[in-house]
Amino acid sequence: MQATGSGATATAVRPGRRAGQSAPPPATAPRPRRRRFDLTGALSPWLFLAPALAIFALFKFWPMAQAVQMSLHEVRPYLGDRWVGLDNYAQVFVDENFLAAIGHTVVLAVGQTGGSILLGMALALLLEGSAKHLWVVRTAVFLPTVVAMAVVAEVWRIMYYPAPDGAVNSVLGWFGLGPSQFLNSEDTSLWSVMGVGIWRGAPYDMMIFLAGLAGVDRNLYEAAAVDGASVWRRIWHVTFPALRPVFAILFTLAAIRGLRVFTEIFLLTNGGPNGSTEVMMTLIYKLGLERGELGIAAAGSMLLLAATVLLTLVVRLARARAEKKVA
Repeated sequence: MQATGSGATATAVRPGRRAGQSAPPPATAPRPRRRRFDLTGALSPWLFLAPALAIFALFKFWPMAQAVQMSLHEVRPYLGDRWVGLDNYAQVFVDENFLAAIGHTVVLAVGQTGGSILLGMALALLLEGSAKHLWVVRTAVFLPTVVAMAVVAEVWRIMYYPAPDGAVNSVLGWFGLGPSQFLNSEDTSLWSVMGVGIWRGAPYDMMIFLAGLAGVDRNLYEAAAVDGASVWRRIWHVTFPALRPVFAILFTLAAIRGLRVFTEIFLLTNGGPNGSTEVMMTLIYKLGLERGELGIAAAGSMLLLAATVLLTLVVRLARARAEKKVA
């Protein structure tokens, strides 16, 4: 301490600083630099996507908007469209042909979805593994998916030949079953088309199941085997729970594929005999392009789109609820 006289205040000198030297200003924290918004970097991805988005909007969203507008009008190409509101939608629900087509579509969608998933799962379990020769078998099994539907329809039309010496009827004869008319009978035509859809869709489901099975922990199988679990119990308690996300994806894809079935029906039966295989897509096609009732056809297509979107949302909600219960 150094006294400066009576009444003077005592000043403490910090070590390392000379007497009479002023104290340095207090240190201040550096201000955070504001990040500048890079407009060029934000727009560059959209510039690359712009051509594809423009084409997609031109050939996807614009026709959808036109279909919505057509569904609310009576389309008269040379006289001008006439506003009818929801009358076209009401016509869909009261027309017997539409009601029958809706029923056939639901039956076909449920049958093809369940059949292709079950058969695809069985094929995936049989062909799972790392053996070198399995890729040949998988490729052969997957061929129906990549073959053009016109070729598939013609092959199955030959196999479904209704005479006793037809390919499928010959196999049925080995078991003592009489020859069937298949595509020519109102009782069997829808089931025959369903069989073709399952045969063609199962390999696609099989490949997705194989991808899901590759992610299953093999230690769980070994632990279950040590505990004495049979093969079926290992599949039920280990494989199926691990494949829940795969089941949700496949159910959505297969159900949408079943609801929008068109090519098989058009090439095999064209909705016959006597409308026994008429589905929503073929009826919409006939109403719009053959009979010129574009308004009713557009209303039917909008209802089919709404059913597809609703099905997708229901599956997603069910999957989210199941994941919450597991968590």
